[in-house]
Amino acid sequence: MTAQQSSMSWVDGAITTVDQRALPHEYRQLRMRTVDEVIDAISSLAVRGAPAIGLAGALGVALSAHRHLSADGRVDEAAVRADADRLIAARPTAVNLEWAVRRVLARLGEGHLAVLDEGLEMLREDTEVNLAMVKRAADLVVSLLPDRPLRILTHCNTGRLATTAVGTALGTIVELAARGRVAEVLVDETRPLMQGARLTAWELGQAGVPYRICVDSAAAAAIASGLVDCVLVGADRIAVNGDVANKIGTYGVAVAAARSGVPFVVVAPESTWDPSLADGSGITVEERDVAEVTEFAGTPLAPAGSRAYNPAFDVTPAELISAIVSEQRVHRASRESEPTADHQPMARELAAMSRTLYERGWMPGTSGNLSVRWPTAAGTALITASGRDKGELTDRDMVAVRIDTARPVDAGGPRASAETAIHAAVYSTTDADAVIHAHAPYSTALARRAAREARLTGLGTLPLRDFELLKGLGLADPSATELPVFANHRDVQRIAEEVAAHLRTRPEAPPALLIADHGITVWGRDLAEARNRLECLEAVCHLVLLEGGSRTAGADPILERAMA
Repeated sequence: MTAQQSSMSWVDGAITTVDQRALPHEYRQLRMRTVDEVIDAISSLAVRGAPAIGLAGALGVALSAHRHLSADGRVDEAAVRADADRLIAARPTAVNLEWAVRRVLARLGEGHLAVLDEGLEMLREDTEVNLAMVKRAADLVVSLLPDRPLRILTHCNTGRLATTAVGTALGTIVELAARGRVAEVLVDETRPLMQGARLTAWELGQAGVPYRICVDSAAAAAIASGLVDCVLVGADRIAVNGDVANKIGTYGVAVAAARSGVPFVVVAPESTWDPSLADGSGITVEERDVAEVTEFAGTPLAPAGSRAYNPAFDVTPAELISAIVSEQRVHRASRESEPTADHQPMARELAAMSRTLYERGWMPGTSGNLSVRWPTAAGTALITASGRDKGELTDRDMVAVRIDTARPVDAGGPRASAETAIHAAVYSTTDADAVIHAHAPYSTALARRAAREARLTGLGTLPLRDFELLKGLGLADPSATELPVFANHRDVQRIAEEVAAHLRTRPEAPPALLIADHGITVWGRDLAEARNRLECLEAVCHLVLLEGGSRTAGADPILERAMA
């Protein structure tokens, strides 16, 4: 079955689909000829996933209309409506089921063929809806996260098995993989029926996307450990305020993601929104058979007679969700859009300093970034957003980030640069209140030459001697300054870890460092002091290059050659 091949169809008066109970070990077709068989398939999870359940229900109404057709071609509408009510009751949480059944019932007065035509049209629409939805969701994820392959966590199964083709959240992951933007997917096993381990893992394997199965109870730890860049999930019902019902376990993942500043994105069609519910408190949560918990594949796991709490879904509050993406829109929960009173002056200062350094050629284009520690929000810093022209920043182009995780406070807001991790390393190991990372040409060139000659893979040093300008660093003895030079790893987090380790063991180190091929980072009590230190070191590096390295006498001979 290809990514866009339908997993459900109408063939010779019957509904055919994949029996999801048999996967991943057996790919088995299920053929449903009666409403009772459709209800059983939905209740037993042979057919599951909100969109697929809805479409099965719609075609179930078509089956009923066909079977309750009199000899003169009239449909017993009362009997069909009674079957429709039974279909709706098969899974009470998934709003798509009632939506789809009601939609085809609206054609009942036109005859059984009109009901079937409407159901088949919904099958065709589902593929188009999903394609539009996953493209929109993939574009959003790309806009929120660094330009590199991403590590994504997903819960339950939201691929083409849960729809008729393409999928929702899992379809988005496959789309991102096609764009070269997926490093790995962590697949929550999704107890107790293991839809992630059985179905999502199978679909990812079919699509050739790398994955690892994640124990449900390890998901929060994986997020906190920095193993997850983004969480993508589906939904079974969405209230007007953006509260979302999804497979049990989703709420816990959302809490962990919010705590770590990881974007938590819900991907679901417009049909999943319930306009009758103001918020999630009115969502009916189905509780399933105790045996799903106390047994596995018929084998008892718990002591005989054990009771169990087995809700099929939980409700995630809107404030924990970065965005909900449908085929028509990107919905964000209401949040404060205006800067707070203490945010605004800091943001304006960052924007003004950014423009100054841009005009000097030290932050060309979108490169470089500045940050300040937020004095009234403990453990937080404000940093310039990623991908923004540094000569045109405004106070709205800033991101509040947590220093302990280097992740945004608002996971749905502007994207923070990967270099935020370096800023966070400085803040967590020094008393700095402002950090500047720039691409000043002379310091960048000196770091590049030194690292290239030394074949630097870790930490090197650049000794500087007897420059009066070194007093600008505020060191006790500025006559001899060992400036650290770090290798430029592709993984910025690795650079940050090396910076933090260096600063923890060298409290007397100068308030500056060089990164090979990547520029200079300086810090101070405020932006003005950090800028002064940047100017002093850039001038010293300029003089060293002009003098051909004579001021580095006594330095490591490899670095001495680099300066020659």
